[in-house]
Amino acid sequence: MTAMDLKLIKMVSDHYWIKHDNVFDKITYKGRTFYNKYEKVNEMLNQSVINRHLKGEITIAHSLVNSRDKVENIVIDYNGTDPERFYHKAQLLLREEGYLNFTAYETKTKGHLHLYIHKGHTTLQEAIQLGKMISMKLAAKQPKQWKIFPNNDMPPEYNILALPYEVFAKERGTSWSKHM
Repeated sequence: MTAMDLKLIKMVSDHYWIKHDNVFDKITYKGRTFYNKYEKVNEMLNQSVINRHLKGEITIAHSLVNSRDKVENIVIDYNGTDPERFYHKAQLLLREEGYLNFTAYETKTKGHLHLYIHKGHTTLQEAIQLGKMISMKLAAKQPKQWKIFPNNDMPPEYNILALPYEVFAKERGTSWSKHM
């Protein structure tokens, strides 16, 4: 994967999260207890850190929400068994809803995808609502095997995603779309 492929994500790069083998922190949020293996590192996410992640030396995650509670991407974290079918259904739905820019990335686990919907400068609450709407419409077409990020069911420390490893597919506006 090239640096240009990662630039499509528009990641929050003023900090990053590094994964530990053991539980790093225990968080209580809305009456639930979460065990966090990621530690926040308040340094710039640079290419050398990304390269170490891509080589498998460390596992790095990035935040979806910036310090001003703005979101650049809504992400569908697909954990099912048929990524080709999921992506096909998702891309048809996203085009129908007017989303022209989205990219699916492969994760460390074979067959799992992170589908980044490049929404642009959106408030956190609006992104959560749009994510719920997309998830609901997608669930009408196939069994639900995904999570939507960002969401408000988990603490802010969990609105992070591990950096992807490869591009699965990308969509950058199409001239035949009815929304052009």
